[in-house]
Amino acid sequence: MISSTLLDTLVARKNARKKAGKKQRGITLLEILIVLAIIGLVMGLLVGPAVMKAFGKSKTRIARIAVKGYAFEAYPKWATDNPGKKCPSSLADLNEYVNSTDAKDPWGNDYVMQCGENLPAGAKGIAVMSYGEDGKAGGDGDARDIKSWQEE
Repeated sequence: MISSTLLDTLVARKNARKKAGKKQRGITLLEILIVLAIIGLVMGLLVGPAVMKAFGKSKTRIARIAVKGYAFEAYPKWATDNPGKKCPSSLADLNEYVNSTDAKDPWGNDYVMQCGENLPAGAKGIAVMSYGEDGKAGGDGDARDIKSWQEE
């Protein structure tokens, strides 16, 4: 037989293990917040630059679509509606044909229109361009000009 003192000791140890086990269960709010902060930092350092690069490329695509829209969709419609004129006075005259309210590129600069005697080689009817992200004529790489009469 087991003595009552030994039995009491065994029961006390069992209860102590149960209490210790209950304290070890789960994770604290602080631990969760630390893990989320680490995940946020990793995402910011790895994903952030890629997202910003894609955003910059999308602005270039928007500008390319807009200059081609003015040159190849809006100008022919305008020319049909204005048979006596060779060139519109400004791009604002073409805005109604491209469902636009202003003639600004995605970087906030005005699109540049060339028509008539100023028409560059390779352009027909009208030439529209954006100076790109830097807002200056010329440039190379991502800062190059976006022209309606040139392919990508």
